[in-house]
Amino acid sequence: MFLEVKDLIKSYADNLPVLKKLNFQLQKGELLSFVGESGAGKSTFLKCLSGLEKIDGGEIILNGKIISSHNTFIPPQQRKISYVFQDYALFPHLNIRENICFNLDIKFNSNFDSVVSLTNLKSILNRYPHEISGGEQQRACIARSIIREPDLLLLDEPFSNLDSNIKHQVRDEICNIVKKTKTTTILVTHDINDALNISDKILVFKAGVVQQFSNPTTMYCKPANCYCAEILGDINKLSIGKKTFYIRPENIKIVKHSKLSMNAKKCFFQGKDYKIIGLYNNNIWSVFSKEPIKINSKVCFEYLEEDLIYFDKGCSNFFTE
Repeated sequence: MFLEVKDLIKSYADNLPVLKKLNFQLQKGELLSFVGESGAGKSTFLKCLSGLEKIDGGEIILNGKIISSHNTFIPPQQRKISYVFQDYALFPHLNIRENICFNLDIKFNSNFDSVVSLTNLKSILNRYPHEISGGEQQRACIARSIIREPDLLLLDEPFSNLDSNIKHQVRDEICNIVKKTKTTTILVTHDINDALNISDKILVFKAGVVQQFSNPTTMYCKPANCYCAEILGDINKLSIGKKTFYIRPENIKIVKHSKLSMNAKKCFFQGKDYKIIGLYNNNIWSVFSKEPIKINSKVCFEYLEEDLIYFDKGCSNFFTE
């Protein structure tokens, strides 16, 4: 494995652990999305990886070398880890060429032309950060990182400051860059679409504990618990007999006639389909429709039993009614 995190523990005040025995592994070139609610410890985890924070237990192994453990601490500048923040962090008094090459070891100079070409920055190299767009600034930060051939690239909410009309374009461009350079990457994001669309693996985190670590398809279709199911997208609750099940909206088919129906409360267009919000057995449900549905109308539906998801009773308290 290229990156191994073993039983990682990090605590702050009162010895309350923010990270509790965090474990996972990545192959070289894989892109991992680290997903969790605010305050879950995502940024703390990146700081532990980069060496900005010391760990309290466990170990981190990168490219066959222990960089953090109970008796080993490699300083940040020696870790071959690049860190890209959400606020770009470009030097305002330097142009883009100078920002990319700032404090660059001479052995990496030969990477300049290929990195600039890959990040499509050639036409703006002589401009200053305030003279270019947010997407161009973020690409400049990526260029500054990958020109140094890092073993690991850390991206902390890199798309959160971008306008929605360019966000997906920049996201896909950056994904293409890290894949072409085979740079092992960890992306911290609160946007589930980012995680599902560009990740090789997703790690869902809650209360300092890994809830699930898997590929996007398994994570979405076979969530380990209610929290993982809910954080990755809308999910509907239904009771059959004495058991509680859950089902994704896209697995529900609207039909003309059925024994099953709900009362439509909201209907809004989402660019391709209409999203219908309604009530079914006093639970708020969402389904998708090719056509608009009148408010307060009866919506008949059906589903396949194989699409139902079941968790034990202790899991349901993750949901807010």
